[in-house]
Amino acid sequence: MASGKQGRQQQRQRKQRVILVAAVVLLVVVIALIAGLTTFLKKYSSSKERADYTTHYNLSQEDEMFVIFDNEQMEQKGIVQDDEVYVDYQIVHKYLNKRFYWDSTEQVLRYVTPDGLINTTVDTASYTLGKDAQTADHIIAIQRDGEMYLSMSFVKEYTDIHYEYYTDPNRVVISDQWDEVTYQSIKKKTEIREKGGVKSPILADVKKGDLVTVLDTAGSWSKVCSQDGFIGYVKTKALGGEQDVLYDHNFTEPVFSHISKDKTINMAWHQVTNQSANANVADVLGKTKGVNVISPTWFYLNDDQGGIASLCNQAYVTYCHQQGVEVWGLVSNLENQDVDDTSVFSVTSSRDNLVNNLVAEAIKFDLDGINLDFELLPAEAADGYLEFIRELSIKCENNDLVLSVDNYVPASYNSYYDRAEQAVFADYVVVMAYDEHYNGSDEGSVASIGYVQQGIADTLEEVPAEQVILGIPFYTRVWELTPVDESNPSDDEAANERGYTISSEAVGMSEVDTRVAANEVTLQWLDDCGQYYAEYEYDGKTYKIWVEDQKSIGEKLDVMKDNHLAGASFWKLGYEKNTIWDTIVEYMNAE
Repeated sequence: MASGKQGRQQQRQRKQRVILVAAVVLLVVVIALIAGLTTFLKKYSSSKERADYTTHYNLSQEDEMFVIFDNEQMEQKGIVQDDEVYVDYQIVHKYLNKRFYWDSTEQVLRYVTPDGLINTTVDTASYTLGKDAQTADHIIAIQRDGEMYLSMSFVKEYTDIHYEYYTDPNRVVISDQWDEVTYQSIKKKTEIREKGGVKSPILADVKKGDLVTVLDTAGSWSKVCSQDGFIGYVKTKALGGEQDVLYDHNFTEPVFSHISKDKTINMAWHQVTNQSANANVADVLGKTKGVNVISPTWFYLNDDQGGIASLCNQAYVTYCHQQGVEVWGLVSNLENQDVDDTSVFSVTSSRDNLVNNLVAEAIKFDLDGINLDFELLPAEAADGYLEFIRELSIKCENNDLVLSVDNYVPASYNSYYDRAEQAVFADYVVVMAYDEHYNGSDEGSVASIGYVQQGIADTLEEVPAEQVILGIPFYTRVWELTPVDESNPSDDEAANERGYTISSEAVGMSEVDTRVAANEVTLQWLDDCGQYYAEYEYDGKTYKIWVEDQKSIGEKLDVMKDNHLAGASFWKLGYEKNTIWDTIVEYMNAE
């Protein structure tokens, strides 16, 4: 009996152990399932983490803000001060309105309007417009850590933009887009996240019906910009249809007046390098026909403070006026290589001195205009140079002086000359359609017809035809090709490779005739160049000339006529044959 009882007890114990083991196994399975489900949910469920705005937008101070312009976050920041929004000058100048000009050296802010020049400094609401004192509603410009920030309400007075300021975080959303702007609506409540993916922190919540601009779509996520300036990612399936929003505005673009001659301009540059050369004006003009503007090379930059050297001569001007010829004095930066162009144009006091010196000379000697010939300017001088043109234009207009600006043919490397902006302020833009090939380049034409045509076509994309003067050369280059002595190679590797060195000299039309005749050359007409071509051998060297004559000049004047330009100008007097003026007068009278 005891043995049977003990057996039953052992069976119960075994069952209990089995149940216990099963319970433990079940518990382990449940724990594993819970852990797996937790991992699954953690991996695939949407994060509720909110973005840290201070870190995400790198806002180090409480009054800092980030700036959105046309759905792009700017690198520079803004500042909120006394309930006014201030934006970094670099943003204003590059994206909103390039006519705001800040001189960081002398701490002066300038802006040219049709009513005059605005002048102010930092930390003041006061400014001058021309000679009149004015006061803005807020401080116009503030400075922090070496950077200048401009009042957006002041900027908006002169700029075709609209903007909104938001808090939490501080931000300003600026746009220059008007009329109909296309958005996409949000079709269900969702979030804009820092990056594509449900685990990325949330930047902002958006609700059904909110509008966003879609910047990019890649699979299940789309990069968007909300109307209040959050740029991030939403699920593509949350986007609805397109919706157009109409923005109205009442901004009136400023209109700057111009002096426009009611005649086709027949202008010629007269190179004058000393006072005694002025006495030759009667002889020089006497060989021309139909010239109504002469531009003597009278001025050049002479120091970094805006000082100029002047070769003005009253007898010269008086004689020209007696002949019915206007005098537009030329100012250049090529004579004194010690002058720092960038400093002259970027520093306010130097720029003011240059403007005042030029206008004072023009008034003193009764000039009719000023012709700017600033060449080889570095890119860093461009902003200051354009501001110089703006400010000079005010003084020229007030004194009835024609302002013309000489330019290269447009190319990517000189785009910073900004002919479109020049044309807003200058009366005429002159295209120097020559130096296609120059001393130091490979041999070729100085001004082939294709080069001239393309130069004018590209200029007309920026400048109205009635303001364009075509610059035409009276000179050509005689190219001298000297074989390289294989036993004594040149230091010029390119010359060694092609087998000859190249040099050239600029000569006038009569000199070309002399050389062609002396070497008994038969000229060959080149349709693609619109010029005659001469080539001959002399003393073991090869000479090449792309000839300028009546026919080639006529082809260039056709470009002037066909494009209804304001006229033409010729470099330089003394290089031409007298007979060329018959061709020029024929075209000028036809215009």
